[in-house]
Amino acid sequence: MKAMILAAGLGTRLRPLTDDRPKALVEIGGRTMLEITLTCLREFGVQDVIVNVHHFADKVIDYLKANRNFGMRIEISREDVLLDTGGGLKQAGWFFLENVFPENKDQPFILHNVDVLSGIDLHRMMESHSKNGALATLAVQQRESSRYLLFDQKQQLCGRKKGRGASLEIVRPSTELTELAFSGIHVISPRLLAQWKENGVFSIIDAYLRLVGEGEKIMAFRADEYYWRDLGKPESVQQAAKDITRGLVV
Repeated sequence: MKAMILAAGLGTRLRPLTDDRPKALVEIGGRTMLEITLTCLREFGVQDVIVNVHHFADKVIDYLKANRNFGMRIEISREDVLLDTGGGLKQAGWFFLENVFPENKDQPFILHNVDVLSGIDLHRMMESHSKNGALATLAVQQRESSRYLLFDQKQQLCGRKKGRGASLEIVRPSTELTELAFSGIHVISPRLLAQWKENGVFSIIDAYLRLVGEGEKIMAFRADEYYWRDLGKPESVQQAAKDITRGLVV
């Protein structure tokens, strides 16, 4: 099984922790965000990972070499210009198309932000994705957020809402919509990789909304019961370390 870790961001909200390192190498309880994410993926059964890098890229590469890639096969997708989530996955798409055989050509892969700490059950998420025959499945929660994705009663993506009081962007009409916050973890079917119309720098959410408008099925995986924390600010990193110490997340 394969996965991609999104780790190329500048980590500006994490300063001063990212003044001399990429956010992927910021430590939480003695382990880097990158190690924590890789460990989570390896325990799920992922052995092949591609990591996109930009800010202090060589430090990430050297770190992985020094740790022998944590016993995994890890490739690097270097971005000279930050490509955002969609552009980053598009550039790394070759990784998910190599060594494809009839028996695994439809096997989904995971796309995971490096700066989230999560106890979300990836096994259940993968099962939900396969059962629904979705193009992509997104881990979402009902919590406060500056941006929301909108889902109908069948948990299908219908649109988004950016910020409080913002107008809704609807691409799939529904009589009832639920606002849910995205958690930075996707399960994606490889057929997505042949459906890009976007180029250069673009958000994968923009691509999802276009695809939903064209009739594709993007589903929610409700992760309300699981621990989750955004690691985008120094105070969040500090709280995450306390949560680990208290056993709230492994």
